Amino acid sequence: MHVIIVPILLTLNTIINIYVNLIIASVIMSWLVAFNIINTRNKFVYNISYFLDRITEPAYRKIRKYINLGGGIDISPMILLLGLFLVQNVFAEMIFSFR
Repeated sequence: MHVIIVPILLTLNTIINIYVNLIIASVIMSWLVAFNIINTRNKFVYNISYFLDRITEPAYRKIRKYINLGGGIDISPMILLLGLFLVQNVFAEMIFSFR
């Protein structure tokens, strides 16, 4: 049974790692746009920003529905990252228990 479960868990862990990197890129991109370091009128920058927003915004929206601080600081990326790290740790423990 562990011959099937361990590769699936490792694949899911890799997908989570990719999504974590996309979240970090999204946060950095939003800071760069907010501080006028990069300009979204550039088509390439706009496409990257649009892609990152489309990938991360649905998860942020679910978190914002339950947590609304209203102070102008969005902590939904941090909460999402903490949740993903928790899931990765659970996967790691499951993988080690099967080996």
